[in-house]
Amino acid sequence: MHIKDSFTYIEKPDGEKSMHAEEVPLALLANKIGTPLYVYSSLGLTERFNALKKVLPAALICFSIKSNSNISVIRTLSSLGSGADVVSGGELHRALHAGIEAKKIVFSGVGKTDEEMAAALNANIKQINVESVPELELLNKVALACNSVAPVAIRVNPDVDANTHNKISTGRKEDKFGVPYKEAIYLYSKIKKLEGLESVGIATHIGSQLMTLEPFSEAFRKLSSLANNLKNSGHNIQSIDFGGGLGVNYTGNAALNVSDYAKIVKTAADDSGCQIIIEPGRFISAPAGVLITRVLYIKRTEAKIFAIVDSAMNDFIRPSLYDAWHQVDPIYYHQKSSPLQTVDIVGPICESGDFIAKERDLPPLTTGDLLCIRDAGAYGASMSSTYNSRAPAGEVMVSGKEWDIIKIRQTIEELISQENFARWQK
Repeated sequence: MHIKDSFTYIEKPDGEKSMHAEEVPLALLANKIGTPLYVYSSLGLTERFNALKKVLPAALICFSIKSNSNISVIRTLSSLGSGADVVSGGELHRALHAGIEAKKIVFSGVGKTDEEMAAALNANIKQINVESVPELELLNKVALACNSVAPVAIRVNPDVDANTHNKISTGRKEDKFGVPYKEAIYLYSKIKKLEGLESVGIATHIGSQLMTLEPFSEAFRKLSSLANNLKNSGHNIQSIDFGGGLGVNYTGNAALNVSDYAKIVKTAADDSGCQIIIEPGRFISAPAGVLITRVLYIKRTEAKIFAIVDSAMNDFIRPSLYDAWHQVDPIYYHQKSSPLQTVDIVGPICESGDFIAKERDLPPLTTGDLLCIRDAGAYGASMSSTYNSRAPAGEVMVSGKEWDIIKIRQTIEELISQENFARWQK
C-alpha cells in the first residue's frame, strides 16, 4: 500500500529544489520561527492512520501517546476516530484534553501509581492493562475506594524475541514487561475473586520498530490460543490488545506491508471472536514529522569534516541513545551542486555522544545552511530535555498551505522560573 510522503522537494525554474511540508516551504518556517524546529504534517498523520484503518476497519486503533504527546498531534488523530494508549497519568490527561473519548483509552505500563489508577477509573476509560500481581491487588483496592469496578486486561509476556533493538524489546522473559504466559491463567482466576475488578480482555506488546512479521505471528498465535482457553474456562475476554511495534522505513529498505500485518492480526482475532485493539505510535507519527536544524560551523580536522548544527541531543536523543539512523537532507538542493562531501553532523553539547548523523554524503555545507532530519515525529520532541540549560525545539503543525505554532520554544528565563532558591539563600 502506497502512503504519500508529506515532505517533498519542489523545483524552482532555476533548477533549485526546496523542501516543503505539504505546501509550506520548510525554509519559511525556519526563518520565521527559528531553529531547531519540529514540523508535523497533518496529512502525514492522516494518511498513516487511514492506512491502518483501511486494512483493519473493525479495530480500535489506540495511538501510542508516548511516541508524540503534543496535543495538536493527538487532536488530529482524535478527529479521525483514534483512541489512545497511555502509560502515565499525564498522558491520560493529555489524551482527554485533546478530545480522545475515554472509552477509547487503554492504560498500559508497569508502574502505575494509585493516583493514576484512580484518575483512569474516574475518567471511565476502556481498560487498564495490568502487568503484575501486586499491581492487580493495588488496582482492586483503589477501585473499591472509588466505588468502581476496574476493567482489566492482563498483559501477557509471550517470550517472543522481536529481533529489534535491545532497549525497545519488551516481549522476552527477561524483560520487565507483562506477566509470564504460564501465570496468566492464575491472574484471571484471581480477578474473579476480587470485587473491584472485572476482566474484559487480554493484551500483549513485544517491542518497537519490528521490521519482520514472524515475531508478530508467533506472539499473536500464543495470545489467541490463551484467549480461547480463558473464554472456555468462563472468563470474560471481549477484546485482544495486540499492542504496537510496527516499524518504519528509516534507512530506505523495504517497510513492513500493513496488509500482511493485518492478515496476521485478523487471523489471530478470528480464532477468538474478540474485538481487535492495536497500539501504533511510531508507524503513525515518525514519518509525519521532521526536525529542521541550521549549520553553525564547518569544522575540518585531519580525520573528519564536522557540520556543527544548532540541534543537539537534548532536542533529539534517538541517535545518541539508540544509535538510530535518520536520513538527513539539505532543505535547498541544486542538481548542479559540487561533488558530495562526507560529514558528521553533530550538536553543540559537550558530549561525544551528541550527534545527529555520522559519515553522511551531502552537498558541501556552509554556515547558515538548513538541514531536514527525516522521520523525527516519533520519540523526538517527546523525549527532549533541557540538558545544558538548552530549551527544547519548538513545534509547528502544517495542513495544506496553513501552518501554526503548536509549542513555543521556551526562553532561559522561563526555564529558570520553574526553580527557586532555598529559603535560606534568598
